[in-house]
Amino acid sequence: MDRYVVTISREFASLGRTIAQNLSQKLGIEFWDRDIVESAARRLGHSVSLISDEEEVAKNSFFLRREFKMSLTTYNINDEIFETEKNIILDAAKSGPCIIVGRCGDYILRDFPNHLSVYIYAPYEQRLKNCVETLEMDEKTARKRIREVDMARTYYQRKYCPGIRSPKDSSHMMIDSSVFGVEGAADLIAQALHVRFGV
Repeated sequence: MDRYVVTISREFASLGRTIAQNLSQKLGIEFWDRDIVESAARRLGHSVSLISDEEEVAKNSFFLRREFKMSLTTYNINDEIFETEKNIILDAAKSGPCIIVGRCGDYILRDFPNHLSVYIYAPYEQRLKNCVETLEMDEKTARKRIREVDMARTYYQRKYCPGIRSPKDSSHMMIDSSVFGVEGAADLIAQALHVRFGV
């Protein structure tokens, strides 16, 4: 099959990005994550650092308050970034097989043919362990980071994905990475692609 797309949404520190990278290597297809930021920067005529900084707004404790203030203005750069990244995701899906990580890809491509939507999650204690051991955070920072990013991603999803209130609303499969690990989760997704699309 020439064209299919995998979207991977994930809980913070569930190793979803690492699983996506592993799957990309297994399948030999493109993996879109930070590339979306770089493409958005080119299309908008902004620096990559500006786009990254604005995306980072969604990952800190001031997100809700700042977003409320920005919603009162006629221009919201976060909305512009979202629309641009949405178009990049649609273009990537149309151009050939690929993996899209985050950025509401599951919602954006909900009607796209040959689309497999995957949600990666893990119990809190495992995510905390991943933060400390893999991301090299101290435990206090890790707990704070998990809380903030979880809250921000929930708000972001509710703003840009109307009607989606939980992962089961937009996912074809949900995988606990603490049970299957990175390699196992990637193998499961590859198998699901074979069953569904004959890849």
